[in-house]
Order: sequence, then C-alpha cells, then structure tokens
Amino acid sequence: MNDIKVGLIGFGNIGAGVVKLLRQNADVIRNKVGAGICLKRIADLDITTDRGVQVDPAVLTTDVNAIFDDPEISVVIELVGGYEPAKSFVLKAIEKGKHIVTANKALLAMHGGDIFAAAARNNVEVQFEASVGGGIPVLTAIKGNLAANSFGSVFGIMNGTCNYILTRMTQEGADFSDVLRAAQELGYAEPDPTFDIEGVDTAHKLAILVSLCFGTRIDFKDIHTEGISRISGLDVKFARDFGYRIKLLAIGKLSDGKVEARVHPTMIPLHNPLADVNGVFNAIRLTGDFVGPVMFYGRGAGQNPTASAIVGDLIGLARSMRVGTGRRMAPLGFLDNAIGDIPVKPMAEIVSKYMLRFSAMDRPGVLAAIAGSLGRNGISIESMVQTAHQVTDAAPVPIVIMTHEAREGHVRSALEEIDRLDIICEKTSFIRIEDNLE
Repeated sequence: MNDIKVGLIGFGNIGAGVVKLLRQNADVIRNKVGAGICLKRIADLDITTDRGVQVDPAVLTTDVNAIFDDPEISVVIELVGGYEPAKSFVLKAIEKGKHIVTANKALLAMHGGDIFAAAARNNVEVQFEASVGGGIPVLTAIKGNLAANSFGSVFGIMNGTCNYILTRMTQEGADFSDVLRAAQELGYAEPDPTFDIEGVDTAHKLAILVSLCFGTRIDFKDIHTEGISRISGLDVKFARDFGYRIKLLAIGKLSDGKVEARVHPTMIPLHNPLADVNGVFNAIRLTGDFVGPVMFYGRGAGQNPTASAIVGDLIGLARSMRVGTGRRMAPLGFLDNAIGDIPVKPMAEIVSKYMLRFSAMDRPGVLAAIAGSLGRNGISIESMVQTAHQVTDAAPVPIVIMTHEAREGHVRSALEEIDRLDIICEKTSFIRIEDNLE
C-alpha cells in the first residue's frame, strides 16, 4: 500500500513532537500498519523559527490552503488550538473529505457538535485522543475495549499545572502564589495561567468525557467550574488533619436521571489512589457496570506524550484506510442518533459532604450561632476543630467543621446567613468532599 499522506496545521511544540516521533519510529509504524505515514505538508505562520527538528523546507508553507487543496493528503492534524481559526480549518478539511486528528479540547467542548455533524455528512473520521489526558489512552478505551459497559461515573485529575501546585502546597506547606511562580519558571504554567488555575481547561476535558461515557450532548456553560486560586495553606493543612488531600477534580456522574458535571477543588480520602496522583501527572477513574472501577494514569501533557496520542490516532486511521474501511466508529462511540440530551443537575441539588472554614471572633456564643444556622438549614455536623489564637483577644480564629451529607443549596443558604453575622471576619471557605469515588 502507498504511504498515508498527512498535512499538519500548527508547527509549535506539539507539532515538533509529532514530526520527531514520525521520523524516529518510522520503521515501527510501518511494521504495525503495513504502510508508512508521510508528513507531506506543514502549515504555520512562522516557518523560520528552529523547532529542534529537521524538516525539508519544501514541506513548510504559510498557506494552509496548500493542505486543503492537495488531493494526496487524506488526513489533517489540527494543532492550532483555541476556537478560531481552528474551527474553520477543521470544517474546511472535512468538506474536502479529509480525516481529522486534533488535540484541541477547547474546540471540541464548544463546537464538537458542529464538527461531528460535518464529519458524518462527509463520511470522515474525527480522532481526538490527545485532547484529554495527553498520552493516556482513556478515550480509545471508552470507545473500544470498555464499550460494552454502561458507565456510572468518571472522575479525573486532568490539569498538570493545578496538580503540581497543589502537590507542592501539600508536601511543602508552600503558598499558592509562590508555587504558581515556580510552575511558570519551569514551564508547567503559562504566563497567563487563568485557563488552568481557574478550572477551564479541566472543564473542557470533562465535557468530552461526559459525552463519551454517558452518550449525551452537554453545553459547556452548564459545567460548574471553580479553580484553585482561593485554596490556602490552612485549607490544605486542615484537609490533611481530617485524612484528605485536596485535588482539582473533574466529576461526572449519572444520578436520578440527570448528569452531574462539575469541576472544583475536592477533598479525596488519603486511601484513594487518586490522592496519590502528584506533580504534573494526570489520572482518570471510570466505573463501568461490568468492568467495575478502572483508573488510567500517566503524563497528561507535554510534547512527547501528546505526540504519542496524536500519532496513535494516525495509526488507527491508517489501519482503517489500508483495509478500505470508511467511517468505522462515530466520534463519541455512540451512534449519532443515539446521542441524547440528559439534563445537567443544578449545583443546588447535588449532595456532598463539606469542610467549612470560618474565620470568627473568639467570643462566647460563636459556635452556638454557627451551629444554629447550620441546623436551621438541615445541615448536621460530623466533627469540628477550633484552633486557639496566639495573638490578641480581638484576633479572629479559624473554626473548621466537617458536615454530613447535605444539599449544596442548603449549605449556601446557611453560609450566606452566617457570613452576615458580626462575629464572622471574612467570607467562609468551603470545600466539597468525595468519599465514594466508585
């Protein structure tokens, strides 16, 4: 069989990794596919900067149409990132009858429906393993070997920047801002880290996972998203004292005929394997009705792991093309007409345990006032810690309460009431707890 001709749009760090992998493991790929994968064209606005890999200048172009208009190119890799012009590039390639491989989770989370519909009309495939978990092959597993299962939940630590920051805060007692600066110096965090530390990147990935696991369309704006920028050293310390670690967790659940889809700092029991996922590593834990709990662990970003996933998608497409198979699998694993619209459960309706941290004046009656408000809102206390202050009688002291399971709407109502009391010195902090990650 002739080599599979591929076009690459976006020659940044990941693109350079794809070029390196295709060249370094060319023989391995040919021995597994029965044909080579030839990178015929690379399009980027900048084709002069050294990427650390040797490329024939004749392959490089600043005109993306050189890829779209080449009839020999059957697969397009999109590594531009973001929404536009990535969406326009992908749709144009699909209209030209070319298969798509992308790592663009933001694009798929916001515009996946349009892209998948266009792919169906043109009988081409869209592969996107690298969009979630970097080199971790979780999407392929969900659509493939685990496809017989009905999934009840998916939990994920899927942002290396946040996990690095929280790991160092936990292990060293370091301050959030100091660790963020270190992460930026090491290249783990972007100069503008907002998408990472405020949970947006993780929410993009959760949108894809929820669709694959539960067979439902989900509007990205319906995913409740919180980041880690408000997590303090006190929160980390008290969580540890209670037997938990704080992680930025993506949570997808099917419950009461609705989908829970939320991203927020979460306390995980120390005995759970997710609590031991440290540094820049990622992990995704699924629960199927027959397979039970399954966890995937590995590097969730970086040039080499992401290139591994992208070229893995290329190999899958090349194998199908080699035997003359067309659109073998729908992008989300479900037949297009089987994708539903399961409603998303509002945050006010979710049920969880909570760690509440109050900053209160050290006066008689403080605990009674707090407990009374919690009780009136149907929230029962499991345990409590009050730290004695070491300064003056006027200094506030932290009071930490662990609740039993409660509805979030009730918790928020109670905290609004408590925060209006003159004994409360600052807005109360609360962190949700997931004891049962099955």
